[in-house]
Amino acid sequence: MKILLVGSGGREHALVWKMAQSPLCDKLYCAPGNAGIADVAECLDIAAEDQDAILKFTQENEIDFVVVGPEQPLVEGLASLLRDHNIKVFGPSKAAAQLEGSKGFMKDFCARHDIPTAAYARFKSLDKAKAYIEEIGAPIVIKTDGLAAGKGVIIAQSVAEAIEAVTDMLSGSTFGDAGTELVIEEYMDGEELSYFALSDGDAFVPLTSAQDHKRVGDGDVGPNTGGMGAYSPAHFMDDALEQKIIDTIIKPTVEGMKQDDMAFQGVLFAGIMVVKGVPKLIEYNIRFGDPECQPIMMRLKSDLVELLMATDTGSLSDYKDKIQWSNEHTLCVVMAANGYPASYEKGTPIKGCEALSEMPSVRLFHAGTMRDNSQTLVNTGGRVLGVVGIGDTVADAQHHAYAGVDKVEWPDGFCRRDIGWRAIKSQKEKAA
Repeated sequence: MKILLVGSGGREHALVWKMAQSPLCDKLYCAPGNAGIADVAECLDIAAEDQDAILKFTQENEIDFVVVGPEQPLVEGLASLLRDHNIKVFGPSKAAAQLEGSKGFMKDFCARHDIPTAAYARFKSLDKAKAYIEEIGAPIVIKTDGLAAGKGVIIAQSVAEAIEAVTDMLSGSTFGDAGTELVIEEYMDGEELSYFALSDGDAFVPLTSAQDHKRVGDGDVGPNTGGMGAYSPAHFMDDALEQKIIDTIIKPTVEGMKQDDMAFQGVLFAGIMVVKGVPKLIEYNIRFGDPECQPIMMRLKSDLVELLMATDTGSLSDYKDKIQWSNEHTLCVVMAANGYPASYEKGTPIKGCEALSEMPSVRLFHAGTMRDNSQTLVNTGGRVLGVVGIGDTVADAQHHAYAGVDKVEWPDGFCRRDIGWRAIKSQKEKAA
């Protein structure tokens, strides 16, 4: 098959890397891709949000299958457009993509279908939002209703901080249109994990878990980012917890979306808070996580193209209990541009990446990169590289990942040095 992947981040590099291993894949294109993806697929000068250009390319080049990586094109209806033209595609319809596109939609959906989640209220009025915050107190969680590149969530530790956050958001100065409506939630005190499952609208198959590190600084301090690292599987996931997640969150979501005439085809990425052993849904994403996708793809042994195709053709039930995973642990460290998630410089040179290809327990995935006119690798974004380590334990995987990080020569970049810390702390406590 000829396959087109839409997107340009670390998630897309990991997907391309895995799809290229499939015997079903004859030719890979990526729109627009990055410097790392260019080593595996033919990159196109087409933006991920340019639906007309993507449709035209798929028709003119007889593309057999389109895989949509990021959320924005899905929320804007790219998968629906392609299906309307009888093109096979991995990704939910525009209606189903509201699960991520609107926090308010997702929370109302959970309320209708008895899916456990934090208590919440929706606001457009600043005065009403302030009154609610003063009534509930802090800590409290403030979220933009729309997409905000993973940064539209503020966990306010005081009433004053919460009121400042809603004032900034509803003014439109912080997140633009994404923040003109807010969801305000109760604070859930527990440990967070990411859980993934594929759905074809009727059937679903569980995938695996990961744990992301959202805060910019070591020890989980500083502002939220799109993700500074992740490892898989989550250290406290066991069969009993996974079954609870499937029974109370994944299954009723797939069934509920079908009942609401928005059958979900694609990947469900559930952000979950485990509170005293009970999993509660924080939010849904309708695409693979970034950086969670990178360590997950490193563990997947099954044919990715087959699995993604099955979500479109309605044949996922053929794969129930058949997906194979490595028993190894994988851990991804994100290298970001100095200043991220605030302002940062673009076009800074990066060297030393070639050395990572000689390290058997390390793999490098590119995110915000390109080659300039002199073919020097430079950054084009805030999150720039993902260095994945593989090992028998999380500690082993962490050791290999940071050995890879230390080979990269990029004075204009930084990373957290404690990715996986909760898992390693837990392992040490169990061993003591």
